[in-house]
Amino acid sequence: MNWRAELLAAWAVVVRNALMGMRNVFFFFELLFWPIVGVLSIGLMTRFLGLTAEQASFVLVGTLALSVINVCQLEVAYAMLLDVWSKSVKHQFMAPIGVRHLTTGAWLVGMVRGFVIFVLLSALGAWAFDFHVLAPGVGPAAVFLFGCFLTAWIVGVAVCALITLFGSRAEAFAWASVNLVLVLAGIYYPVSVLPGPVAVVAEAIPLTYFLDAYRAHFGFPSAFPAPITTGLLLSAVYAVLAHWAFRAAVERARQTGLLLKMSE
Repeated sequence: MNWRAELLAAWAVVVRNALMGMRNVFFFFELLFWPIVGVLSIGLMTRFLGLTAEQASFVLVGTLALSVINVCQLEVAYAMLLDVWSKSVKHQFMAPIGVRHLTTGAWLVGMVRGFVIFVLLSALGAWAFDFHVLAPGVGPAAVFLFGCFLTAWIVGVAVCALITLFGSRAEAFAWASVNLVLVLAGIYYPVSVLPGPVAVVAEAIPLTYFLDAYRAHFGFPSAFPAPITTGLLLSAVYAVLAHWAFRAAVERARQTGLLLKMSE
């Protein structure tokens, strides 16, 4: 394998997504406005309800995860959405760029944007609500952030597969799927409050374990043994499945002619 060619192909996607993002009029809202509004609204709600500092931290951790994952996974989903919107899907797959380059390049841009969001919201949380994300230490915060990025990659690649299979009709998944995952993973509540069958589904989501491990540093006992290890193992399994699904979707779209239908 020519690693230089691999890196150049992924870098080409990085440059494309970065340029398209900067030209997007909604870039400001995705990167700053909505995440900041989310933290402020949830933080003020914790004040109104009179939650303890530990309870407020529990909720704000979920809000932080929501913002970071949403921004990062949208960037991964843009790997397909940008081509669908510009009707250039066939041109993308005629280029010497594979699925792995698309997803990796888009994910790198998403991680940069997600890290910027993480830093901004962390500073806002410390200033406005005395919520310090680095209180557990840099290590636990870094693992939590990486877990959010892994979740974003998995959801984003799955969305790309759905868009490739069903065309523009599946665009809504880019915004709906991540919210469903986050609700099941317990962004604002422990998964123990979920009904039995739903709790079983929640335990199959990697983010559930990363949230649990990070919240344990804020005074909440961990509900799972070895949550970080479990989260990483599940993430690896889902990452492989999502990548395989995207590749299979591309081959299916080639056979059915959908790639041409989504292009000019």
